[in-house]
Amino acid sequence: MDELPEFSRHLLERLRQPLEERVISLSRANYKVTYPCNFQLLASMNPCPCGYYGDSAGRCTCSPYMISRYAAKVSGPLLDRIEMRLEVNAVPGERLLSNSSAESTSVIKERVIAARELQKRRFDGRSCTNSGLTPSDIKKHCPLGSGESRLLATAISKLNLSARGYGKILKVARTIADLDHSQHISTAHLAEAIQYRGS
Repeated sequence: MDELPEFSRHLLERLRQPLEERVISLSRANYKVTYPCNFQLLASMNPCPCGYYGDSAGRCTCSPYMISRYAAKVSGPLLDRIEMRLEVNAVPGERLLSNSSAESTSVIKERVIAARELQKRRFDGRSCTNSGLTPSDIKKHCPLGSGESRLLATAISKLNLSARGYGKILKVARTIADLDHSQHISTAHLAEAIQYRGS
C-alpha cells in the first residue's frame, strides 16, 4: 500500500483482524463465513503531507499540527501489528552516481532460502515461519541470555511496548539470527530487531 495515510481510516482498521488472526470474517444477515488470509503487508508513507519533513534542505512547509494530524491517520493499534517500521531517507546524488555495487539479490535470495530451510527443520516440517510463532513457540524458540533480557526490558520500558510488540521483536530477532546462521539470539540480533520496531 503506497501512501498509507491516504487510505480511509475505516479501511485501514479493517486490516487489523487479518494481520492478527490470519483470517477474514464476512458477516451477512443469515450467515458468517471465515476465510484464511495469510499475507505480508508492505506499506509506505511520507513523514508529512508535503513529504519533506526532516529534509536537510529545510523544504518542509507543514506545521506541527499538520504533521501530527497526518501521522494520526494510521492508528496505534494498526502500527502495533506491523513487525518492522523503517525510516528511509532520500538517496544523495553522489551515491546515485557512484559505481560501487551492493550485495546482489541472488546472494540475498540464497541467505533467505537457507533461513527458511532452518525454520522448516525447527518446526518439524510444519508450514510455519517465525512470523507465525505462537506465545508458547516464542518461549521455546526465542530464549534470551541475561544481557539480552536486560536489553529487551529497557526497550519495553523506553518504547512503551505492548505484549504484542514484545512478541514481534522476538520473532524478528529470531529471523535475524536465522539469517546469520546463529542458533541463539544475540544482543546484536535483538538490538537490530528493536531498532526496526522503534523507528
